[in-house]
Amino acid sequence: MHWKLKSKIQNAISLLPSAASYEAYYWVQRHYGGLRHVDPIMGFNAAIETWTRIQNQDQSPIGKVFLEVGTGRAPIVPIAYWLMGAKSTITIDLNPYLKEDLIAEHLRYIAKNKDKTIALFGSLIDKQRFDALVSIATKSKLSVSELLDLCKIVYIAPGDASNTNLPDQHIDFHTSYTVFEHIPPNILTAILREGNRIIKNNGLFVHRIDYSDHFSHSDENISAINFLQYSDNEWAKYADNRYMYMNRLRHDDFLALFESIGQQVVASEPDIDKRSEKLLKTNGLSLNERFSLKSEEILAIRGAWMVTKKYG
Repeated sequence: MHWKLKSKIQNAISLLPSAASYEAYYWVQRHYGGLRHVDPIMGFNAAIETWTRIQNQDQSPIGKVFLEVGTGRAPIVPIAYWLMGAKSTITIDLNPYLKEDLIAEHLRYIAKNKDKTIALFGSLIDKQRFDALVSIATKSKLSVSELLDLCKIVYIAPGDASNTNLPDQHIDFHTSYTVFEHIPPNILTAILREGNRIIKNNGLFVHRIDYSDHFSHSDENISAINFLQYSDNEWAKYADNRYMYMNRLRHDDFLALFESIGQQVVASEPDIDKRSEKLLKTNGLSLNERFSLKSEEILAIRGAWMVTKKYG
Protein backbone atom coordinates (compact mmCIF):
# COMPACT_ATOMS: atom_id res chain seq x y z
CA MET A 1 0.00 0.00 0.00
CA HIS A 2 1.28 3.48 -0.87
CA TRP A 3 2.44 5.08 2.34
CA LYS A 4 0.45 8.29 1.87
CA LEU A 5 -2.78 6.30 1.44
CA LYS A 6 -1.99 4.34 4.60
CA SER A 7 -1.38 7.63 6.38
CA LYS A 8 -4.80 8.95 5.33
CA ILE A 9 -6.52 5.80 6.60
CA GLN A 10 -4.73 5.94 9.93
CA ASN A 11 -5.40 9.64 10.37
CA ALA A 12 -9.09 9.16 9.62
CA ILE A 13 -9.49 6.23 12.02
CA SER A 14 -7.62 8.06 14.77
CA LEU A 15 -10.27 10.81 14.71
CA LEU A 16 -12.93 8.37 15.94
CA PRO A 17 -13.71 8.08 19.67
CA SER A 18 -11.08 5.88 21.35
CA ALA A 19 -13.08 2.64 21.68
CA ALA A 20 -14.45 2.84 18.14
CA SER A 21 -11.05 3.85 16.78
CA TYR A 22 -9.29 0.84 18.33
CA GLU A 23 -11.88 -1.57 16.97
CA ALA A 24 -11.85 -0.02 13.50
CA TYR A 25 -8.07 -0.09 13.27
CA TYR A 26 -7.96 -3.67 14.51
CA TRP A 27 -10.49 -4.67 11.84
CA VAL A 28 -8.33 -3.05 9.14
CA GLN A 29 -5.18 -4.77 10.43
CA ARG A 30 -6.89 -8.16 10.57
CA HIS A 31 -8.33 -7.93 7.06
CA TYR A 32 -5.70 -5.94 5.16
CA GLY A 33 -2.64 -5.47 7.37
CA GLY A 34 -0.03 -7.32 9.34
CA LEU A 35 -2.51 -9.19 11.53
CA ARG A 36 -4.02 -11.27 8.73
CA HIS A 37 -1.71 -14.13 9.70
CA VAL A 38 0.01 -14.22 13.07
CA ASP A 39 2.39 -16.48 14.94
CA PRO A 40 4.52 -15.97 18.06
CA ILE A 41 7.91 -16.40 16.39
CA MET A 42 8.87 -12.72 16.16
CA GLY A 43 7.90 -12.13 19.80
CA PHE A 44 9.73 -15.25 20.93
CA ASN A 45 12.83 -14.16 19.02
CA ALA A 46 12.62 -10.70 20.63
CA ALA A 47 12.54 -12.29 24.09
CA ILE A 48 15.38 -14.68 23.29
CA GLU A 49 17.51 -11.83 21.93
CA THR A 50 16.81 -9.80 25.09
CA TRP A 51 17.55 -12.78 27.34
CA THR A 52 20.83 -13.46 25.54
CA ARG A 53 22.00 -9.87 25.94
CA ILE A 54 21.38 -10.08 29.67
CA GLN A 55 23.47 -13.23 29.80
CA ASN A 56 26.18 -11.47 27.78
CA GLN A 57 26.50 -9.03 30.70
CA ASP A 58 27.26 -11.98 33.00
CA GLN A 59 23.84 -11.91 34.62
CA SER A 60 21.29 -14.71 34.89
CA PRO A 61 17.67 -13.78 34.05
CA ILE A 62 16.34 -16.96 35.71
CA GLY A 63 14.13 -16.23 38.69
CA LYS A 64 14.15 -12.49 37.97
CA VAL A 65 11.44 -9.84 37.54
CA PHE A 66 11.03 -8.18 34.14
CA LEU A 67 9.20 -5.04 33.16
CA GLU A 68 8.08 -4.73 29.53
CA VAL A 69 7.09 -1.37 28.04
CA GLY A 70 4.50 -1.89 25.28
CA THR A 71 2.56 -5.15 25.42
CA GLY A 72 0.86 -4.98 22.03
CA ARG A 73 -1.90 -7.34 20.92
CA ALA A 74 -0.67 -10.43 22.77
CA PRO A 75 1.77 -10.94 25.68
CA ILE A 76 4.17 -13.06 23.64
CA VAL A 77 7.42 -11.64 25.03
CA PRO A 78 6.34 -12.12 28.68
CA ILE A 79 5.25 -15.69 27.87
CA ALA A 80 8.71 -16.32 26.42
CA TYR A 81 10.43 -14.83 29.47
CA TRP A 82 8.45 -17.23 31.66
CA LEU A 83 9.25 -20.21 29.42
CA MET A 84 12.94 -19.44 29.88
CA GLY A 85 12.70 -19.21 33.66
CA ALA A 86 11.72 -15.66 34.62
CA LYS A 87 9.99 -15.20 37.96
CA SER A 88 7.41 -12.76 36.57
CA THR A 89 6.82 -9.95 34.07
CA ILE A 90 4.97 -6.68 34.54
CA THR A 91 3.89 -5.52 31.10
CA ILE A 92 2.55 -2.00 30.63
CA ASP A 93 0.80 -0.52 27.62
CA LEU A 94 -0.61 2.95 27.10
CA ASN A 95 -3.49 1.44 25.11
CA PRO A 96 -5.54 -1.69 25.91
CA TYR A 97 -4.61 -3.52 22.71
CA LEU A 98 -4.73 -7.09 24.06
CA LYS A 99 -6.98 -9.30 21.91
CA GLU A 100 -8.27 -12.70 23.03
CA ASP A 101 -8.66 -14.08 19.51
CA LEU A 102 -5.06 -13.19 18.64
CA ILE A 103 -3.76 -14.76 21.85
CA ALA A 104 -5.73 -17.92 21.05
CA GLU A 105 -4.24 -17.98 17.54
CA HIS A 106 -0.72 -17.70 18.95
CA LEU A 107 -1.38 -20.53 21.39
CA ARG A 108 -2.80 -22.77 18.67
CA TYR A 109 0.40 -22.23 16.71
CA ILE A 110 2.46 -23.31 19.71
CA ALA A 111 0.34 -26.43 20.26
CA LYS A 112 0.60 -27.42 16.58
CA ASN A 113 4.32 -26.66 16.34
CA LYS A 114 5.70 -27.97 19.62
CA ASP A 115 8.94 -29.35 18.19
CA LYS A 116 9.62 -26.18 16.20
CA THR A 117 8.97 -24.00 19.26
CA ILE A 118 11.22 -26.09 21.49
CA ALA A 119 13.96 -25.98 18.84
CA LEU A 120 13.67 -22.20 18.65
CA PHE A 121 14.40 -21.82 22.38
CA GLY A 122 16.94 -24.63 22.46
CA SER A 123 18.59 -25.08 25.84
CA LEU A 124 16.89 -21.95 27.20
CA ILE A 125 13.44 -23.53 27.49
CA ASP A 126 11.98 -24.90 30.72
CA LYS A 127 10.30 -28.08 29.46
CA GLN A 128 7.94 -28.39 32.43
CA ARG A 129 6.70 -24.85 31.92
CA PHE A 130 6.33 -25.45 28.18
CA ASP A 131 4.15 -28.52 28.81
CA ALA A 132 1.94 -26.44 31.12
CA LEU A 133 1.56 -23.80 28.42
CA VAL A 134 0.63 -26.41 25.81
CA SER A 135 -1.98 -27.77 28.21
CA ILE A 136 -3.70 -24.37 28.27
CA ALA A 137 -3.24 -23.95 24.51
CA THR A 138 -5.13 -27.18 23.78
CA LYS A 139 -8.21 -26.26 25.82
CA SER A 140 -11.39 -25.65 23.84
CA LYS A 141 -11.91 -22.23 25.43
CA LEU A 142 -9.12 -19.80 26.16
CA SER A 143 -9.01 -18.15 29.57
CA VAL A 144 -6.76 -15.11 29.28
CA SER A 145 -6.68 -14.68 33.05
CA GLU A 146 -5.59 -18.32 33.46
CA LEU A 147 -2.81 -17.79 30.92
CA LEU A 148 -1.60 -14.63 32.65
CA ASP A 149 -1.66 -16.35 36.04
CA LEU A 150 0.24 -19.37 34.73
CA CYS A 151 2.97 -17.27 33.12
CA LYS A 152 3.16 -14.87 36.08
CA ILE A 153 2.24 -11.88 33.91
CA VAL A 154 0.83 -8.67 35.37
CA TYR A 155 -0.88 -6.78 32.54
CA ILE A 156 -1.46 -3.05 33.04
CA ALA A 157 -3.40 -1.18 30.33
CA PRO A 158 -4.09 1.61 30.02
CA GLY A 159 -0.91 2.19 31.95
CA ASP A 160 1.82 4.76 32.38
CA ALA A 161 5.38 3.47 32.28
CA SER A 162 6.57 6.86 33.56
CA ASN A 163 4.51 6.45 36.75
CA THR A 164 4.25 2.74 37.53
CA ASN A 165 3.45 2.96 41.27
CA LEU A 166 5.89 0.08 41.77
CA PRO A 167 8.20 0.06 44.81
CA ASP A 168 11.78 1.27 44.56
CA GLN A 169 14.22 -1.33 43.20
CA HIS A 170 11.39 -3.74 42.40
CA ILE A 171 12.49 -5.04 38.99
CA ASP A 172 15.64 -6.64 37.61
CA PHE A 173 15.27 -5.86 33.90
CA HIS A 174 13.54 -3.03 32.01
CA THR A 175 12.80 -4.06 28.41
CA SER A 176 11.01 -3.15 25.21
CA TYR A 177 11.02 -4.23 21.57
CA THR A 178 10.50 -1.60 18.84
CA VAL A 179 8.50 0.67 21.15
CA PHE A 180 10.75 3.59 22.09
CA GLU A 181 10.64 5.09 18.59
CA HIS A 182 6.90 5.69 19.08
CA ILE A 183 7.19 7.69 22.31
CA PRO A 184 7.69 11.50 22.47
CA PRO A 185 11.13 12.45 23.84
CA ASN A 186 9.83 14.12 27.02
CA ILE A 187 7.80 11.02 27.91
CA LEU A 188 10.73 8.75 27.07
CA THR A 189 12.84 10.72 29.52
CA ALA A 190 10.18 10.31 32.22
CA ILE A 191 9.90 6.54 31.51
CA LEU A 192 13.65 6.06 31.85
CA ARG A 193 13.82 8.14 35.03
CA GLU A 194 11.05 6.01 36.49
CA GLY A 195 13.02 2.98 35.34
CA ASN A 196 16.03 4.21 37.32
CA ARG A 197 13.83 4.33 40.42
CA ILE A 198 12.19 0.91 40.13
CA ILE A 199 15.18 -1.10 38.88
CA LYS A 200 17.63 -2.76 41.22
CA ASN A 201 21.12 -1.28 41.47
CA ASN A 202 22.61 -4.05 39.32
CA GLY A 203 19.65 -4.19 36.93
CA LEU A 204 19.79 -3.74 33.18
CA PHE A 205 17.79 -1.84 30.59
CA VAL A 206 17.56 -3.83 27.33
CA HIS A 207 15.77 -2.14 24.44
CA ARG A 208 15.48 -2.76 20.71
CA ILE A 209 14.82 0.49 18.83
CA ASP A 210 13.68 0.69 15.21
CA TYR A 211 14.87 3.97 13.65
CA SER A 212 13.30 3.32 10.26
CA ASP A 213 10.38 5.06 8.62
CA HIS A 214 7.68 2.51 9.50
CA PHE A 215 5.76 3.28 6.32
CA SER A 216 8.67 1.64 4.49
CA HIS A 217 7.70 -1.67 6.12
CA SER A 218 4.65 -1.89 3.87
CA ASP A 219 5.70 0.31 0.92
CA GLU A 220 8.89 -0.98 -0.68
CA ASN A 221 9.05 2.07 -2.95
CA ILE A 222 10.33 4.24 -0.12
CA SER A 223 13.49 3.86 1.93
CA ALA A 224 13.97 3.46 5.66
CA ILE A 225 15.03 7.13 5.83
CA ASN A 226 12.22 8.53 3.67
CA PHE A 227 10.82 10.53 6.58
CA LEU A 228 14.08 12.40 7.18
CA GLN A 229 13.33 14.77 4.30
CA TYR A 230 10.38 16.36 6.15
CA SER A 231 10.25 19.03 8.80
CA ASP A 232 8.49 18.20 12.07
CA ASN A 233 5.41 20.15 11.00
CA GLU A 234 5.28 18.48 7.58
CA TRP A 235 5.75 15.02 9.05
CA ALA A 236 3.02 15.59 11.63
CA LYS A 237 0.51 15.77 8.77
CA TYR A 238 1.29 12.14 7.94
CA ALA A 239 2.06 10.45 11.23
CA ASP A 240 0.99 12.48 14.24
CA ASN A 241 -1.67 9.98 15.27
CA ARG A 242 -1.96 7.21 17.86
CA TYR A 243 -1.10 4.49 15.35
CA MET A 244 1.98 5.80 13.54
CA TYR A 245 3.63 8.47 15.65
CA MET A 246 7.43 8.29 15.31
CA ASN A 247 9.77 10.58 17.24
CA ARG A 248 12.46 10.25 14.51
CA LEU A 249 15.24 10.28 17.09
CA ARG A 250 18.50 8.90 15.70
CA HIS A 251 21.04 6.61 17.34
CA ASP A 252 23.15 9.49 18.64
CA ASP A 253 20.04 11.11 20.11
CA PHE A 254 19.30 7.96 22.10
CA LEU A 255 22.89 7.67 23.30
CA ALA A 256 22.67 11.26 24.56
CA LEU A 257 19.26 10.59 26.13
CA PHE A 258 20.47 7.60 28.13
CA GLU A 259 23.48 9.57 29.34
CA SER A 260 21.33 12.58 30.30
CA ILE A 261 19.17 10.58 32.69
CA GLY A 262 22.07 8.91 34.46
CA GLN A 263 22.53 5.70 32.52
CA GLN A 264 25.72 4.14 31.21
CA VAL A 265 25.59 2.42 27.82
CA VAL A 266 27.19 -1.00 28.28
CA ALA A 267 26.31 -2.38 24.84
CA SER A 268 25.30 -0.67 21.60
CA GLU A 269 24.57 -2.79 18.53
CA PRO A 270 23.50 -0.66 15.55
CA ASP A 271 22.42 -2.14 12.19
CA ILE A 272 23.42 -0.27 9.02
CA ASP A 273 20.83 -0.15 6.23
CA LYS A 274 22.66 -0.49 2.91
CA ARG A 275 19.94 1.17 0.84
CA SER A 276 19.93 4.20 3.12
CA GLU A 277 23.72 4.31 3.08
CA LYS A 278 23.72 4.40 -0.72
CA LEU A 279 21.06 7.13 -0.85
CA LEU A 280 23.05 9.29 1.51
CA LYS A 281 26.33 8.81 -0.34
CA THR A 282 24.75 9.71 -3.69
CA ASN A 283 22.66 12.60 -2.33
CA GLY A 284 19.58 10.67 -3.36
CA LEU A 285 17.52 12.20 -0.56
CA SER A 286 17.21 15.84 0.44
CA LEU A 287 17.49 15.91 4.22
CA ASN A 288 15.54 18.30 6.39
CA GLU A 289 17.73 20.67 8.39
CA ARG A 290 16.93 18.76 11.59
CA PHE A 291 19.01 15.87 10.23
CA SER A 292 21.35 17.52 7.71
CA LEU A 293 24.23 18.00 10.17
CA LYS A 294 24.27 14.38 11.30
CA SER A 295 26.81 11.98 9.84
CA GLU A 296 25.91 9.53 7.09
CA GLU A 297 26.95 6.73 9.42
CA ILE A 298 24.39 7.78 12.04
CA LEU A 299 21.59 8.39 9.54
CA ALA A 300 22.07 5.00 7.86
CA ILE A 301 21.44 3.11 11.11
CA ARG A 302 18.15 1.27 10.73
CA GLY A 303 17.86 -0.02 14.30
CA ALA A 304 19.84 -0.97 17.35
CA TRP A 305 19.94 -3.07 20.47
CA MET A 306 20.83 -0.95 23.48
CA VAL A 307 21.85 -2.23 26.92
CA THR A 308 22.27 0.32 29.70
CA LYS A 309 22.49 0.49 33.46
CA LYS A 310 22.09 3.30 35.93
CA TYR A 311 25.17 4.94 37.41
CA GLY A 312 26.00 4.49 41.07
